[in-house]
Amino acid sequence: MALGFLDRSRSIAPPGWSRWLIPPAALSVHLAIGQVYAWSVFKPPLEDTLSLSGTASALPFQFGIVMLGLSAAFGGTLVERNGPRWAMFVSMTCFSAGFLISALGVATSQYWLVVFGYGVVGGIGLGIGYISPVSTLIKWFPDRPGMATGIAIMGFGGGALIASPWSSGMLEAFGVTTGGIATAFLVHGLVYLVFMSMGVFLVRVPAPDWRPPNWKPEQAVGGKMITTASVSARNAIRTPQFWLLWVILCFNVTAGIGILEKASPMITEFFRGTSVPVGAAAAAGFVGLLSLTNMLGRFVWSSTSDIVGRRNIYRLYLGAGALMYLVIALTTNSSKLVFVLCAMLILSFYGGGFATVPAYLKDLFGTYQVGAIHGRLLTAWSAAGVLGPLIVNAIADSQEAAGKEGPALYTTSLFIMMGLLVVGFVANELVRPVDPKFHEPVADAASPAQKEAR
Repeated sequence: MALGFLDRSRSIAPPGWSRWLIPPAALSVHLAIGQVYAWSVFKPPLEDTLSLSGTASALPFQFGIVMLGLSAAFGGTLVERNGPRWAMFVSMTCFSAGFLISALGVATSQYWLVVFGYGVVGGIGLGIGYISPVSTLIKWFPDRPGMATGIAIMGFGGGALIASPWSSGMLEAFGVTTGGIATAFLVHGLVYLVFMSMGVFLVRVPAPDWRPPNWKPEQAVGGKMITTASVSARNAIRTPQFWLLWVILCFNVTAGIGILEKASPMITEFFRGTSVPVGAAAAAGFVGLLSLTNMLGRFVWSSTSDIVGRRNIYRLYLGAGALMYLVIALTTNSSKLVFVLCAMLILSFYGGGFATVPAYLKDLFGTYQVGAIHGRLLTAWSAAGVLGPLIVNAIADSQEAAGKEGPALYTTSLFIMMGLLVVGFVANELVRPVDPKFHEPVADAASPAQKEAR
């Protein structure tokens, strides 16, 4: 229940409020929670100090992604009802608390506290924080839905760009011991608490009758894949279109997240024993580079989808992504440049898939309950958060146990990811406009905000 300063009614923008003040509020939250993509920086120190396997050290990340999807799915209506300020406050509290609990867990060598703190508590902060600015920006930018979702989700992709070198620097300064890692977690929690509070104070929701200057709703109509009708969240999950998008998002995320979660140790192992080995600092730089392309892909590809259409842009994500995996599998460690460029493109498609899917939902189901539908669709992310790292880590661990090393640790995983992207490509080809029997009567769809909040 939202009260006082956090109440939705206290965050309605006054006349003349600039909508361009909302992206900074969204970025303060998404840049912070996007730190989750830099988790791989903590994996080697945790494995060394707490004697963990690669699979075990991935658990906080996996739980975090699972809780992200679940809290977004079940918290979507609460976010619509209580408003983005309340949602950002909840996100800030949970995400920061997750780091503080993890600090206690490492300091006392109780790894389960790290899994619970970062994965479960912090994961709730991820999910609530993720959907709050996305929904708000769609309302502020009905004339540019692809660009709006790109702005919102771009920050999430760029969070690791800041966090990766920052975390590495702290580990170097504090030492790779339980005390040093705990201190790094403690500092993360306190700094993110302050940084995310800027979004809580700055965010506003538009008044119900607000429209961009000189814009009319009918200007958004175009193309047979864009509906003018409305579909409720309850009906949306009964349509094949929802589940096709679920498969597309799940497999596109699985393919990208498998690399992202393992990025730092993966590039190190790939080029170990070659004439150009990759050190810890360069590996951290690689994580940052992937975060940069992940972030830029969210804005560039999603904005491009406003021009070329959602289905065409997903053809690029899934088709070209599968081709990039094939190139890495065939060239192995013969060229560091090819490896890095392919990984960058895969991560740009990964980010673009995230940023474009809210606009894809809006095209198919209308704006009526798009926030709640988006939250339910993010359960695909939860599944991918388990599937991707599990495939890569479990196969790498088993190959290592069999005495293999270098690219051989990952070859099987690369072909599996390629196969998943091909399945996603086929699913995208099967997407058609929603059957009119699922549309809401015009009178019932007249007050979307109230309906969404029910």
